[in-house]
Amino acid sequence: MCWNWKYIGLIVISTLVDYFAGLQMAKTAEKRKRLKYLLLSLTANLGLLFIFKYFNFFAESVNSVFKFAGLGFELPYLHILLPVGISFYTFQTLSYSIDVYRGKIQHEKHLGKFALFVSFFPQLVAGPIERASRLLPQFDRINKFDPQRAASGLRLMLWGLFKKIVVANRLAIYVDAVYGNAEMHNGLTLLLATWMFSIQVYCDFSGYSDIAIGAARVLGYDLMKNFKRPFFAKTINEFWTRWHVSLTTWFRDYVYYPLGGNRKGKSRQLFNLFIVFLLSGMWHGADWTFFYWALLHCSWAIASRYTLAFRDRLAQKLRIPGHVVAAVRMFNTFQLFSIANIFFRADSLPRAMHIVKQTFTFSWGRLFVPALDQLVYAGVGVFIVMLVDLAVEKTPAVSQFLHRPRSFRWAAYMIVLLLMLIMGVFDESQFIYFQF
Repeated sequence: MCWNWKYIGLIVISTLVDYFAGLQMAKTAEKRKRLKYLLLSLTANLGLLFIFKYFNFFAESVNSVFKFAGLGFELPYLHILLPVGISFYTFQTLSYSIDVYRGKIQHEKHLGKFALFVSFFPQLVAGPIERASRLLPQFDRINKFDPQRAASGLRLMLWGLFKKIVVANRLAIYVDAVYGNAEMHNGLTLLLATWMFSIQVYCDFSGYSDIAIGAARVLGYDLMKNFKRPFFAKTINEFWTRWHVSLTTWFRDYVYYPLGGNRKGKSRQLFNLFIVFLLSGMWHGADWTFFYWALLHCSWAIASRYTLAFRDRLAQKLRIPGHVVAAVRMFNTFQLFSIANIFFRADSLPRAMHIVKQTFTFSWGRLFVPALDQLVYAGVGVFIVMLVDLAVEKTPAVSQFLHRPRSFRWAAYMIVLLLMLIMGVFDESQFIYFQF
């Protein structure tokens, strides 16, 4: 509504259509009639998403085909904005309609509570994508102020702000400078910028998720965990169980399993994986770069799944220590994620191809360093984030921290705040996933 008050109509339409569909599906056990209202929900929600997010891309692609064929007809372009959060709340409200259709949850009779589920402000614009079975029952309970819960939420919000302001915003300075003029830089600089972007998008998105989960926790509500330290994943398949968990589990439950999952043979399994990754790429954006991003991740996932046993046997035969194998696999997973991120970050397919070519033809030269203090600040922030993630991964670090004396805990909070003031970048940069 800050952009244009008329855009509130989109979320109102989604809310009313799915509320009505849920009510109607609850009135009958006949599957054919229930399916009719599910299709209404799917058509209305995905139709709005298509118009506002994908129509111009579709029109551009069709017009290119018409031009190549020598036809004079062109589809018009829509001069509209992409509403913030439309991909997130569309999937959230669709999960409700599908679960009601399947009989997994009861429909919500109270329009206000259902509207709150669709537009719950902490996670509205960038997730986590919540399920009705988790969030709706929480609106029925009476929440009283809980000091421990509030303190826990504020700690999480502080940590999310640190990752965004100190790490993500600081890394963005270097990444934007390099990717904005990719043709002017050599392979070494492009590789470093690509690695930095992978860490930037992690700190940016997981930082937002921490803030959203923390804000909800202060209010007395629990949102699902969206990131589980993905850079400690040893395979790309494990990576996707740790990264943007609310989206990957959404595709698993509403696309992959209904298509047959792993139950219908290897060829069907490969097809199902391709469809899931293709839809994931489309969900992220209407551009051919996201198609290649999805294609690469699908290739990585298939190759990882079918070579894992061989790689295990090879490591055992060569008697490579387990910790060395784990470290190598974590680095390889991070590298595969980073390669795909070239297409995620580049603003066009030709520029992405140029970056790949420059990086992997080893056209390396002098490293581009805009200002030494920028890299030092970024390095310190990345080190702190990775150190904390390592502590949480290996030990029950949070519980140990909470059992420390109050003076120790408050000293830690003050240090984090001080580092934010010294090293933070306080500009008007938005969270990366706001664009989706």
